[in-house]
Amino acid sequence: MKPIWKKPISLEWLAQISDGSLVSHLGIEFLEIGPDFLRARMPVDSRTKQPIGLLHGGASVALAETVASTASHCCVDEEHYCVGIEINANHVRKVKSGWVEALARPLHLGQSTHVWEMQVTDENGLLISTCRMTLSVLEIN
Repeated sequence: MKPIWKKPISLEWLAQISDGSLVSHLGIEFLEIGPDFLRARMPVDSRTKQPIGLLHGGASVALAETVASTASHCCVDEEHYCVGIEINANHVRKVKSGWVEALARPLHLGQSTHVWEMQVTDENGLLISTCRMTLSVLEIN
């Protein structure tokens, strides 16, 4: 399979560009870059839990959006950038501790839009949330 990336991409670079952002505040770490996917993880701790002690659905969506938007950004050339225009999520299982991972794969990589599907799973590989995100590809002016 031919890689989808149009920019040089490495785990070190992803960590560097995430430093000081929401990504680092939530403890999100990029784990793996495949030819057509990006995978990251996030701790289930005081930064990402609801007051009742469960993983916050918004934190799951933030993880999913981080992986998809970062991957989408790496699928366009230096004259373009991507911004999210829609995201949806279905939360199917609760998590109280440990780590969750998100794997993003493209469903569509067009010239004006990208659509990504993300699966958020727990440490046992059980599905926590499934998400889909649409991004607009814009030209840098």
